[in-house]
Amino acid sequence: MNIVDSCGWLEYFADTKYAEQYESIISDHQKLVVPTICIAEVFKKVTAEKDEVHALKAIAAMKQGHVADLTEDIAINAGKTSLMLKIPLADSIIYATAKKYNAKIYTQDNDFRKLESVIIIEKK
Repeated sequence: MNIVDSCGWLEYFADTKYAEQYESIISDHQKLVVPTICIAEVFKKVTAEKDEVHALKAIAAMKQGHVADLTEDIAINAGKTSLMLKIPLADSIIYATAKKYNAKIYTQDNDFRKLESVIIIEKK
């Protein structure tokens, strides 16, 4: 199973030079887990930079994977992770979701760098 962090989705939707590195992961819908926090972050950013219509189209694409709701179990584990590792809560939610689904996280976010099962897509 795979999770693409919000920054990866934003690179993909903006068709940046890094989009290609996320394309095969995103297109494998059977293995794609999408935490609801990623939906919130992508919706906010795309709406701010373009408009709500573009944001809703992006969310529709994200929903082709398995949308993982923020359950009580994930929330508690995310809170523990955020406290122990001193990383932002949104990142902790993504990490706790990855642990629940035994998924790898693909990201450019350095807050994930020290965590297991994380693939960092280096910005060059």
